[in-house]
Amino acid sequence: MTNHILSKSTFIRGCQCVKSLYLNKHNPELKDKVSLSQLAIFDKGHSVGILAQKLFPDGTDLKEKFQFDYNLSMEFIKEHLHDNNIVIFEAPFLNNEVMSIIDILVCEKGKFKAYEVKSSTNISDTYILDSALQYWVIKNSGQELTDFCLVYINNQYVRQGELDLKQLFVIESVLDRIIPLQDTISEKVEEFKNILIDNKVPDIDIGQHCDNPYTCDFHGYCWEHIPEYSIFNISRLFTEKKFELYNKGVIKFEDIPPDYPLNANQRQQVDCELNQKSIISAKEIQEFLSSLNYPIFFLDFETFQPAVPMFDNSKPYQQMPSQYSLHYLESKESELKHYEFLAEADLKIDTRIGFIEKLIEDTKSPGEILVYNISFERTRLLEIAKDFPQYAKDIDLIISRLKDLMIPFQNRYYYTPEMRGSYSIKAVLPALIPELSYKDLEISSGGQASASFESLYLEHDIDKINTIRRNLLEYCQLDTFAMVKLLQELEKIIR
Repeated sequence: MTNHILSKSTFIRGCQCVKSLYLNKHNPELKDKVSLSQLAIFDKGHSVGILAQKLFPDGTDLKEKFQFDYNLSMEFIKEHLHDNNIVIFEAPFLNNEVMSIIDILVCEKGKFKAYEVKSSTNISDTYILDSALQYWVIKNSGQELTDFCLVYINNQYVRQGELDLKQLFVIESVLDRIIPLQDTISEKVEEFKNILIDNKVPDIDIGQHCDNPYTCDFHGYCWEHIPEYSIFNISRLFTEKKFELYNKGVIKFEDIPPDYPLNANQRQQVDCELNQKSIISAKEIQEFLSSLNYPIFFLDFETFQPAVPMFDNSKPYQQMPSQYSLHYLESKESELKHYEFLAEADLKIDTRIGFIEKLIEDTKSPGEILVYNISFERTRLLEIAKDFPQYAKDIDLIISRLKDLMIPFQNRYYYTPEMRGSYSIKAVLPALIPELSYKDLEISSGGQASASFESLYLEHDIDKINTIRRNLLEYCQLDTFAMVKLLQELEKIIR
């Protein structure tokens, strides 16, 4: 029978934090809920792995063949190890109670190479570490490898026509980087096995390791003694500085020493919280408002980032505009109008074409175009102009009309303690207009919107499709309606 204590994922977990390793084994119910964005990342990794298999034709998928029965899979490997020119997907190996499942195992003329697939665009230290573990397991199980390679995404690949897998993927040997780590792997394996058979949770306090290299899924449990708003929320304060304060027993704002070095914005955030005071710089707000002229459009984009480019003239992980919301006020007193666009999730239709054509049409009336964080919308428009030069002239006109509503909040012309150091519209809106909030929406963040739209390409249930599309429209519409209300709030101050 297959009996393993550690796997690649639990080994990496242990390298990050042995407390997390222990809790994962003995108290998995304490884990944080997996977010939609995290699920999307997992799905991308899986789909990229399946696609990479096509680089090695005629492979046998042992996970599919034996339905996760590792004993049968390992028996199959033993029986076929001497076959020439064999390709095996999801090949399990076991050594010293450590299981390794290699993505792709290739035998060419009796010599074996292992390939591990990553959905990222570079090789991280963590990938080297998990490759070193896999090599250790395979080699010590009795199977020699002539090479160990990582297969990852080439972010410079531009799709033109059919997907070119040899251009999409980079294959790089890491053998010379993982062999020197073999003694370290042996030591870590024994350390982690001893921790897992112990009867007590390791006494590990929170630290920078909680989010390095990944955000730990026991974050909520280990951080439950930290208030919702604490020194960890001080804007743009380096993480090491936050833990410097924490390790001195400083958690709440009132505990921060008066002479602790903070920049002007950080000190302002702390003072506003301690004294529950707001900052309203009427002169600067007036100057900002004077730069705006009605009619005004209020515009917000949503994008998604497919790991594998779906359309011509696109790269892996390129931000692909898929949706916008557009409110319009001809004057301060006029009726508010709304326009919107949400692309169809159809691989035959490039989302950018319908997006830009509808945007050009909807903004043809005179008026400035107000956005929140101008660099995002401007960059997406410039990318479309580059990829589709036939729209460049119209796009240049749109860009020339853009104005940024984030400025008065970013520069703290208007700041309240409720913003908690942030000038994100998600923080500003409920602080200034409490009756409006994102918290009750099914989709409440850009990351969720991106993951939800991309999921439509795989969804076949028409009711689910309609629900997701409705939620996407509702979320994006609130973004631009929020901008309308925020501008009106600024105008009230001046009046």
